[in-house]
Amino acid sequence: MTADVTSTAQSELTVISQAVAAYRGEKGKLPTASLLVDALLQAEKAAKQQRLVYNFESLVGNWRLCFATGTRKVRQRGGIVLGKGFYLPKFAAAHISFSADLGDNSGRGEIGNQVQVGSLSLQLTGPAKYLGKKNLLAFDFTQMQINLFGRGVYNKPIRSGKVQTEDFYHQSIAKQAFFAFFIITEDFIAARGRGGGLALWIRDN
Repeated sequence: MTADVTSTAQSELTVISQAVAAYRGEKGKLPTASLLVDALLQAEKAAKQQRLVYNFESLVGNWRLCFATGTRKVRQRGGIVLGKGFYLPKFAAAHISFSADLGDNSGRGEIGNQVQVGSLSLQLTGPAKYLGKKNLLAFDFTQMQINLFGRGVYNKPIRSGKVQTEDFYHQSIAKQAFFAFFIITEDFIAARGRGGGLALWIRDN
């Protein structure tokens, strides 16, 4: 089944869209963290029930992290529970980017993760692969770059660099970090990470 954002419950999308617009400063107030977490959980549930499938190309671009939840272990239950969630402060911009190798339909591509505070930025990049039927994007970071006032001051491989990049595509996803996406639109995306936390990103124009 091909994804259609209208298939997801409209009430959940309304709350999420309100958060996106307010975070951008376009209109309205930010929904409370608990309200947004509930909306994301309901949207995730709806995506599973409707068996929505998204393609890798719809992820390609640059996205700014808007909202995230942490997790905490519960020893008595032997599992994890979501944290309360929080909106990312505007002064600490965190971006994620995806690019796809469109020629061979292999689901291979690259991921970038950048955090910028003032004149200092830290960027991690590495290989990614997308499992379309599960809406899973596995990834690894193999290169680190640090910029200060727009000038590179550090740029080196993480761990084994290129050798690890080649091995990445042959590893089982059980050994890799990943995002399980349950909403992908032109304007925002949402996913659950391997650790169990939820995240909402907005497209960065």
